[in-house]
Amino acid sequence: MKTNNLGYPRIGSNRELKKANELYWAGKITTEALLKTGEKIRLENWKLQAAIGIDFIPSNDFSFYDQVLDLSLTVGAIPERYHEFAETNSFLDLYFAMARGAQKNDQDVVAMEMTKWFDTNYHYIVPEFTKNQKFYLFSEKVVDEFKEAKTIGITSKPVLIGPVSYLLLGKEKEADFHRIDLLDKLLPVYFEIITKLQCEGASEIQFDEPFLALNLTDLERAAIVKTYNQIHKQFPTLKIQLANYFDCFGNNIETALSLPVDTFHLDLVRCPLQLDDILESNLLAPNTKISLGVVDGRNIWKNDFKKSLQLIQKAIDALGTDRVLIGTSCSLIHSPCDLDLETNEENLSTEVKQWLAFAKQKIEEVVVLRNLATNEITEYDQAQFEANTVANEKRKTATIIHNDAVKNRVASIEENDSKRNNPFAVRSIQQAKSLQLPLFPTTTIGSFPQTPEVRSWRAKFKKGDLSTKEYDALLKKETEETIRFQEQSGIDVLVHGEFERNDMVEYFGEQLAGFAFTKNGWVQSYGSRCVKPPVIYGDVSRPSPMTVKWAEYAQSLTPKWVKGMLTGPVTILQWSFVRDDQPRSTTCTQIALAIRDEVVDLEKAGIKIIQIDEPAIREGLPLQKEEWANYLDWAIKAFRISASGVADDTQIHTHMCYSEFNDIIQNIADMDADVITIECSRSQMELLDAFADFKYPNEIGPGVYDIHSPRVPSNDEMVNLLEKAASVIPIKQLWVNPDCGLKTRHWDETKKALIEMVKAAQKMRVAALEVV
Repeated sequence: MKTNNLGYPRIGSNRELKKANELYWAGKITTEALLKTGEKIRLENWKLQAAIGIDFIPSNDFSFYDQVLDLSLTVGAIPERYHEFAETNSFLDLYFAMARGAQKNDQDVVAMEMTKWFDTNYHYIVPEFTKNQKFYLFSEKVVDEFKEAKTIGITSKPVLIGPVSYLLLGKEKEADFHRIDLLDKLLPVYFEIITKLQCEGASEIQFDEPFLALNLTDLERAAIVKTYNQIHKQFPTLKIQLANYFDCFGNNIETALSLPVDTFHLDLVRCPLQLDDILESNLLAPNTKISLGVVDGRNIWKNDFKKSLQLIQKAIDALGTDRVLIGTSCSLIHSPCDLDLETNEENLSTEVKQWLAFAKQKIEEVVVLRNLATNEITEYDQAQFEANTVANEKRKTATIIHNDAVKNRVASIEENDSKRNNPFAVRSIQQAKSLQLPLFPTTTIGSFPQTPEVRSWRAKFKKGDLSTKEYDALLKKETEETIRFQEQSGIDVLVHGEFERNDMVEYFGEQLAGFAFTKNGWVQSYGSRCVKPPVIYGDVSRPSPMTVKWAEYAQSLTPKWVKGMLTGPVTILQWSFVRDDQPRSTTCTQIALAIRDEVVDLEKAGIKIIQIDEPAIREGLPLQKEEWANYLDWAIKAFRISASGVADDTQIHTHMCYSEFNDIIQNIADMDADVITIECSRSQMELLDAFADFKYPNEIGPGVYDIHSPRVPSNDEMVNLLEKAASVIPIKQLWVNPDCGLKTRHWDETKKALIEMVKAAQKMRVAALEVV
């Protein structure tokens, strides 16, 4: 019985990749130094997995930015706007320009669109396709990394996103064709890659086709069948691991099991029942293997060996040990690197830590499970089994998990708790009188640049090198400077800048009961952006106000309105590692009640505009559409609970980014936020079409510049985007704002961009008055 891993974290145990990328972008290290950092991380990852005992060790799971972008470069899917840039710049600079945009040497190119990877908080760069799209082998990264692993004696398992999933991940940039129609042009490049890999000694390749967990059309299913039949015909000796994850095969099960592949990988964490479906279907070919994804690649809870062994034994009884692999449910890029680095009990108590496993520990669990299932048990394996049993039993009865007061409050929620006093049509009149804002009111999404100085203050404060009084004085100074800049630049609704916050979820988790924290539990969100999700281990409540102090202080500095800034319950849920011993809906409702208490306290403190960010609403949708209604019911209700405790003249905002809204626009409207701000610049306002077609009744702020790119857009660019917005949305409903928070940007580019944004809004006001 073999052990199988689908992918390993690429950021490095101490975020070496993040640091190297950012130094390279700043011009502080050479290309060679960046490439050396990547090589070091890859070699360490491969050696670690080999030492622990993983048989199928992945390669090509490393990326300097994003694996989908890597594949776009591999197959030559480079949009035309980058062609001139590519002629005069290095491969690496072209790569980063596609991811982040670039302004250098009189060249100005905008970044490609970015969106969420299925229902995770990982963002990928969206491929762009045209009707006459050409594909060719532009980068041999997958071959190079396979060869690199061989230099240390490891014959790795190359990982490729499958051709059909790659096409479905992209977007058509022209009308009148479907991107699946490009399959015949794409497959020859895959054949070339496979040929090169086989020449180097690769015998087994992992093809990720996660779209097999979605509701596919007949056309898309036919494309899957065509793809793997052609690969098998062309390469009859190639062993293919076909990996599906994040859900069951669902209605695609017959299509999947008909494919001529060597191994099917199943996510048995998200969908344990599919093992019975497959074993009882009689559709599995006689020699085909099954890779059992029993170790959770997306959460940090320790595996329950007893439960996993039951599933493994079921597969062994049906197929025999030689047709069963033990593995992770999905790639471990969604997990932190190593629990052994958590040595500070003030961050993470021993009691909670005993229930956890990070990427390194998860591959150890895979190997121990294989040994336990095959009776190749060492003393170490037996000790691990006993420790695992004890830890899981203790978790069931731990007193720190349960709070009867919280459970009773959730049980006593009434229908009116999720409703504002009056509908938006009534509220908007009262808000207009109270707030007195102009047409095209300008604001930002919340955070302002956190400079190295600000981050150093926080670090010194946590170490005790700064007193609370000294730390607060520094933050007050930074906050006042930010308020003054916003006043001077003419922004209408200000924010305090969030300099006291480390992360939009972690900051709140640190002040809520039921949360634990790590010091090194980083996971990649996109590019060099890493987040450190809190661990929700118990019932959630708010012991005391969390943001009122800083909102009050900022409002005292200015006669203009200052927004209170909160993270919504669904996003706190989605962007945390969530307890798995009760329904997610219950945990989300607990968080909603805590946020509601904060909203009410902000209103009492005189804050009349309160933003409750929910960028993760769309991300949380189950992959199978049949399950959407249940999720949306409790998710939308949770937001409404958090927002509905205030008077009609208090304006509630929400923010969402990098999401497709067409399928859930009614649910977005059901949230009943007075104002929604959304990412729109990378898509050139395409995302507004859903709101326009729906005749979205509330106010909306489509982002007019991309904060995930270092380039500063021109005034004309922003005016052009606002004109597009005004052509589909009534101008009385429109706000003007960036795509997202400004925390990761530099002050120089931020100031330039916001000044131009205000000028763009002012131009639109003048034009609107001239029309009147």
